[in-house]
Amino acid sequence: MHVPDGFIDVPVSAAAGVVAAGAVAVSLKGARRELDERTAPLAGLVAAFIFAVQMLNFPVAAGTSGHLLGGALAAILVGPFTGVLCVSVVLLMQGVLFADGGLTALGVNISDMAIVTTVVAYLVFRGLVKVLPRGRRSITAASFVAALLSMPAAAVAFTFLYALGGTTDVSIGKVATAMVGVHVLIGIGEAVITALTVGAVIAVRPDLVYGARGLTQRLKLRVGGELVDAPAAEPAPVAARSPRSTRPVWIAGIVASLVLAGFVSFYASADPDGLEKVAHDKGIDKKAEEHATADSPLADYGVKDITDARLSGGLAGVIGVGVTVVAGTAVFWSLRRRRTNDTSPAAVPEDVTSEKV
Repeated sequence: MHVPDGFIDVPVSAAAGVVAAGAVAVSLKGARRELDERTAPLAGLVAAFIFAVQMLNFPVAAGTSGHLLGGALAAILVGPFTGVLCVSVVLLMQGVLFADGGLTALGVNISDMAIVTTVVAYLVFRGLVKVLPRGRRSITAASFVAALLSMPAAAVAFTFLYALGGTTDVSIGKVATAMVGVHVLIGIGEAVITALTVGAVIAVRPDLVYGARGLTQRLKLRVGGELVDAPAAEPAPVAARSPRSTRPVWIAGIVASLVLAGFVSFYASADPDGLEKVAHDKGIDKKAEEHATADSPLADYGVKDITDARLSGGLAGVIGVGVTVVAGTAVFWSLRRRRTNDTSPAAVPEDVTSEKV
C-alpha cells in the first residue's frame, strides 16, 4: 500500500504530511513512557523485522499479492506510540533508499500505514483483551483479529484521502469497493503473520510483549482431584531481582530478519500488490510520477550493477535490514536516554527531592 507520487494532489499530500508530523511528534513523547532498557533495542529490531517481512509478498487472488504492513505487530510488541515510530522508520528507509513509496507522499503513507493501522489495531486489541480470558492464547487471538481489521481500515483511509485529493476522475465507490475487498484478503495474511510472531515471542519471553504486560499464569495444584490456583508467591525484593538478558531474543530476531530479507524474499510473489492492482485496473495510476530517487543504487530492492537477481535482491534486503535496525535503535535509545535524564534526581526540583525541616 505504498502510495507513489502523483496519486494524491499536493494540497492533500501536504495536509497529510502535517498530520503525520504531528502524530510522530506525539509518538516521540509517548514512546518515552513505553521504552525501557530492555525494550529500546528491541524496538529497533521490530522495525528491522517489519522491513524484512514487507519484502515477502504473498499471493492473495488472481494476479494480486499482499504483504505485511506491521502496524498491529509493532503496537502489540512494543506499544502504540513506539509502533507508530517503528513503521515510520521503515517507510522512511523504503522511500529514501529503495524508491518504494513517493517522497511527496511520505505523509500520506505514514498517516495511512503507520498511524491508522497502529491506532485501529491497538484499540481493537485492547478491547478484546478486556473481554477475553487473560492468557497467552487470548493475546494471540486478539492479535489476529486486530491485525485482520487494521488492513481494511488502511484501505478505507486511502480511499478517504483519494476522495479528497485524487488526481484522476475515478468513482470513489469503485475505489472503495476494490480497495477494501482485496485488502480484506491481504488482512488474513497480515493476521496470520502477526499472530504467529506475537505467539512465538510470548512463548519465549512474555515479559517483552507490551500487549501482554501483567500477564501471569497462576500455578495449579491438584487438591482432592480438582485443580485450584496455588497461593501467589511473595514478590522478590527489588535488590534481588535480576532482569533477564534480551540478547538471545535480539540475536534470533536479527538472524531471522536477515534470512527473510536476504534469502526468502527471492521467492516472494512478483504479482502487483493490492494498491498497485487496484490502481492499474481502475486507472488511478494515470498520473503517477517517477520516484525522485529512482536512480538510487538500491532502487526497487536491488543493488545497482549486480546482474544476478538473487544476489542483487538478497544483498539489498540485508542492507535494508542493517540500515533500519541501526536507524531505529538510534532513535529509540535516544528517547530512552532522554527519559532517563528527565527522571534523574538532577532533573527533579529540590523541594521535591528533599524534605523541608
